[in-house]
Parts: sequence; structure tokens; C-alpha cells
Amino acid sequence: MTNSDAPVLADTPLAGDEAAALLGTLERMRTLLEWKCSGPDAAGMNATLGPSTMTLGGLVKHMACVEDTHFLRLLHAREPGAPWDTVDWDCDPDWEWRTAADDSPEELLALWRAAVGRSRALVAEALDQGGLDHLGAFVNRRGQSPNLRYAVITMIEEYARHTGHADLIRESVDGLVGEDPPRD
Repeated sequence: MTNSDAPVLADTPLAGDEAAALLGTLERMRTLLEWKCSGPDAAGMNATLGPSTMTLGGLVKHMACVEDTHFLRLLHAREPGAPWDTVDWDCDPDWEWRTAADDSPEELLALWRAAVGRSRALVAEALDQGGLDHLGAFVNRRGQSPNLRYAVITMIEEYARHTGHADLIRESVDGLVGEDPPRD
């Protein structure tokens, strides 16, 4: 993949309000993962590094699952739709990682991009209903509900961890290194 094929990285606002800073950071992390996972063929998407079974394809499918479950569950206490609703997670807790090799790179990225679009709509809805303090419908065992701020921060953490994994795997696949695709 050449830099001209890379998704364009927007800067997180340097002096934005809290919502702009958090959502800008989340978008930056999404773009970085997309950049690291776009371009390799099926063999590259299924390559592993060292003793790990983690692949770029598995990362993309896992993050699609996280996008499709995280905001739905925390903000609306609802279950996700297909393909996640047909998985027996108790019997196959690593389903998205294990089955990523069955999907083409294009299918994986389309699944992830669609999930990101749904997440963006859910976050915008929550922002309109109360900003970052909007309480989600999910209630944990202690009777607490997360607010939108918590949901966004935990998603940023998830992306940060897995983008680091993608950095290492992608470098081993085709030598792509660096932290930033082109900027606007």
C-alpha cells in the first residue's frame, strides 16, 4: 500500500472541548488501525508474528465486533445484530479471531467500516441526549451505568492496544512502519 492509498488522518483538536478531544482521539485511533490493516492480501491478513495467533484480519474482525457491541450494549443495553447474534460465545469465545481467515480482506474491512458507521450514529445520538454525561442503559452488578465519556475512553483504550499489535504484525508482513498516514 502506498501512502496515497492510506486513509487520511485528521488531527485531534489541540484546543477543542472535551467531546471534540475524545472523539477526535477515537477517530485518530480508528484511522491508524485502518491504515495498518489495509493493503495486505489474504496471506498478509492471516500472517502471525512469533508465538501469537493474532492476525491483522483477526484484529479487524475483533474491532468490528467491539464496535458493534460496545456502544450498543453500554449506551442502549441492546444486543448486536448479524453476524454477532448467531455466535455461541460460550462455546467459541474467540470466534471473531478464529473465523477472520474465512473472510477476504475486503469483507473484513467492509464489516469493520459498517460497524464504525453504526457506532458513530450511536455516539451522536447519545451526545444529543446529554453530552458526555449521558448515562447508558446498561447496569452493572453494582447498579451503576456508564456514561458516554466512559464508553468512548474504553474504546480508545481498545484501539490503542490493538493498533500496537497491528504495528508489529504489519511490519513483519511487508515492512510498513510509521505512526501516521497522510494528514488532511
